[in-house]
Amino acid sequence: MLEIQHLTKRYRKLLANDDVTFRVEDGEVAVLAGPNGAGKSTAIKSIAGLLRFEGTVLVCGHPNKSVEAKRCFGYIPEIPAPMESLTVLEHLEFIARAYRVGDWERKADALLERLELDDKRSKLGGELSKGMQQKLSICCALLPEPRVILLDEPLVGLDPHAIKELRDVIGELRARGCSVLISTHMLDTVRQVWDRALIMMSGKIAAERTRPEMEGNGESLEQLFFSI
Repeated sequence: MLEIQHLTKRYRKLLANDDVTFRVEDGEVAVLAGPNGAGKSTAIKSIAGLLRFEGTVLVCGHPNKSVEAKRCFGYIPEIPAPMESLTVLEHLEFIARAYRVGDWERKADALLERLELDDKRSKLGGELSKGMQQKLSICCALLPEPRVILLDEPLVGLDPHAIKELRDVIGELRARGCSVLISTHMLDTVRQVWDRALIMMSGKIAAERTRPEMEGNGESLEQLFFSI
């Protein structure tokens, strides 16, 4: 489970996140949406442990910056940043050694084949296109089999096959009982996979709905977004 309690982040006089509180249950896919400047990126970076903040972020019951939390947390950033001098396969080996992933070669082979990177395993990170870098970032995040995973605009730059595979992966993570948080402003790309919608405005969660609640009142994700 991912739990955010009273997350507040200030940049001098700018209040980027204002007492943000929500949770993503086990086996649930939550979508964090909002217009530019709503505070999504700051919240995502705080949850991922990249920013200092006030409040609490718990990953599987552990503070997000603890080793215990990092062992069960996966993060796919909006802008992939592979190491230019490592090959695709060496990236996965690096992650496998850091997380002590057993039987990592077999798992890495399956991920590379699934995302059509199996013929790029000897390519250096600096030689990859942006779409391939994104695919590599996805493979690295999935290799340790995290129980909580954060995806920041994960479908940007992906080809149709990769988009389909990633949607299937998200469904499989949900079925495995993982907590999945997707930050995006491309609502049509996540229409099929979400269970909980969180709409941010002016640094706050302005609306929160579950899929049954919205289906019950005939409201769509787009209608909720634009009404806010």
